[in-house]
Amino acid sequence: MEKNHYTDIRRFILINMILVPSIPFLIVIGIGYHQLSRSIESSTIASMERIVGDHRHMISSFLDERKNDLELIVNTVRFDELIRPERLSSVFTQLQLTSSAFSDLGIFDENGVHVAYHGPFNLTGKIYREEPWFQETIKNGVYISDVFLGFRNFPHFIIAVAGMGNDRPWIIRATVDSQRFTTLVRQVRIGKTGEAYLLNSQGVLQTNRRSGGELMEKPLDTIPTPPKGDDIHTLIHSREGEETFLYAGAWLKDQQWLLVVRQEKSDAFHALYDSWLPVGLISLIGGACIVWAAFTLTSAIVRKMEKTDTEKALLSQQLIGASRLAELGEMAAGFAHEINNPLQVINTELSLIRVLKDEMVEAGHLQKGESYEEIVDSMDQIKIQIDRCSKITRAILKFGRQEDGHFESLALDKIVPEIIDMVQKKAEINGIRIERRLPDTTIRVQADSARLQQVFLNLLNNAMDAIIEKSGSTGGSIRVSVRDGSNGMAAVNVSDSGAGIAPENMAKIFSPFFTTKPVGKGTGLGLSVCHGIIEQMGGKMVVSSKVGVGTKFTVELPAAQLKI
Repeated sequence: MEKNHYTDIRRFILINMILVPSIPFLIVIGIGYHQLSRSIESSTIASMERIVGDHRHMISSFLDERKNDLELIVNTVRFDELIRPERLSSVFTQLQLTSSAFSDLGIFDENGVHVAYHGPFNLTGKIYREEPWFQETIKNGVYISDVFLGFRNFPHFIIAVAGMGNDRPWIIRATVDSQRFTTLVRQVRIGKTGEAYLLNSQGVLQTNRRSGGELMEKPLDTIPTPPKGDDIHTLIHSREGEETFLYAGAWLKDQQWLLVVRQEKSDAFHALYDSWLPVGLISLIGGACIVWAAFTLTSAIVRKMEKTDTEKALLSQQLIGASRLAELGEMAAGFAHEINNPLQVINTELSLIRVLKDEMVEAGHLQKGESYEEIVDSMDQIKIQIDRCSKITRAILKFGRQEDGHFESLALDKIVPEIIDMVQKKAEINGIRIERRLPDTTIRVQADSARLQQVFLNLLNNAMDAIIEKSGSTGGSIRVSVRDGSNGMAAVNVSDSGAGIAPENMAKIFSPFFTTKPVGKGTGLGLSVCHGIIEQMGGKMVVSSKVGVGTKFTVELPAAQLKI
C-alpha cells in the first residue's frame, strides 16, 4: 500500500514537472522562431527592395544619359550638317567614345523620311511618318520606345529626340544595343537563382530572361501587375506545380517599363530554412533536459519524502522511547527515594543495636568471645551494605535531577567575543556579517562558563540558519551587543536579519521538541534547554520577532560586578 502511494506521487510529480516547463518552453521556442522568421523575411525583402531601387536608378540613369547624348547633338549640330554622311559618321564616332550603347544613328525630316543613316542596315529613304514612335517624338520632343521589330525585322528599341531647323522639325534617332542593355539589366545577382528583367505595360519582355524567355515574348509565369507609382512592390507568387518565387517590382521610364527582380523562395529565405536545424536541435536538447531534470528531481523529491516519512516515524519512536525513559527515570527516582527511607530506618536501628550491644557488654550480659566478634562483624557488614545502598540511591536521585553547574564571575566582554570567534568562519562562508557592540567597561555576571557558551552558540547558529533561510548565499547581518541591564542584571542581545518567527509560533519556541526546521536540521530541544539553563542561572530569556525583518533574543543574567 505504501509502495503504491509513492508510485502515484512519483507519477503525479513527474507528469507535472514535464508538462509545466514544457508548455512555456514550447511557447518561447514558437515565439522565438516566429520572431526570427519575421526578422529574416523582413531583412530579405528589405534587401531585395534596396537592390531593385538601386537597379531602377541605374537603368533610369542609363536611359537619361543616352537621351542627353542625343539632345546635346540636337542642340550643337545643325540638321543640314547631320544629313551629310561624313558628318553623321563623325558624330556617331564621338557618341561611341562617350558610350558604346548605340548601335546606329539616323536623321529624319519632318515628313518621316530617313534622310541620313549610319549603321549596319540599309534604311536610308525609308518613310516612318506613320510609325507610332515618329508621331510621339514630334508630339513630345523625346521618345524611348518599347522593343519592336521595325523595318529591320529584328527586336530593338530606340531613343529619339526632336529638333528644329529652319523652322521645320527634324528627328535624330539612335538604336540602343539590345545585348548591352540586356546585360546591364541582368547583371543583378541575388543568391543562386536571382534574376532581373524588364516588362512593358502589357507584360511583354523587354530584355531576355536568364531562366527562359526571349525578347517580345510574354512569360507564362505572369504576376499580378503592381499599381503604378514610385513605390517598390513585393509579393510571393507561384504557378500551380512550379517553384515559388519572391518578386519585387518597380516602374520606370514614365511608368511604361516594369523592372522585375525575382528569386526562388527557398533561395531567398535559405537563412530561415537553415535555422530549422539549430531550432530543432535546441528544442530536442531542451526537451531532453526537461525530461532528465524531471526524472532527476522527481526521484530526489520522492526519496526525500520517503526519508522524511522514515525520519518522522523514527522520531515518533524516539519520542515514545524518550517518554518511557523519562517515566522510567521518574520511577527510578521514586524507587530510590522509597528505598532510601527504610535504609535510614535500618541505619537508625543499627545504631540502636550498637548502643544496646555496648550496654550489654558493660552489664556483663554479653561476654567478648567468638560469638561477640561475629555479632560485631555482622553489624559492620550491615553498615557497609547500608552505605552501599545509600550511594546507589544517591546516584539514581542525582541522575534524575539536573546537576548544579559551577558558577563563577565571568567577564562578558571577553567570553562573548570568544564565542563569536567560534562561528565567525561559518558566518563568512554564508556571507553573514557579525557586528559586535561591546562596552568600554567590563561587565561581569555570575554564571557557568560552559553552559553560557552553549546558550550563545545555539542562539548564533539559529540566527545564521534564519538568515540563510531568508537570503540564501546573499547573506545578512547579526548584531551582538552587551550592556548593563536594570535591577542588578546584565543583558546580551543577539539580533539577526533573518526570516523571523511567525506570531503563532512565538508562544511555542521554548517548548521541548518544537521546531520549524526540517527533520535532521533540528530536534526542538535547543531553545528549550537554553531557556532552562538561563533560568537556572537566575536570569531570563525574552524574544521579539517580525516576519521578514528578523529576530532579537535578549539574555539577562545576574551581574557579579558591574563597570570595574
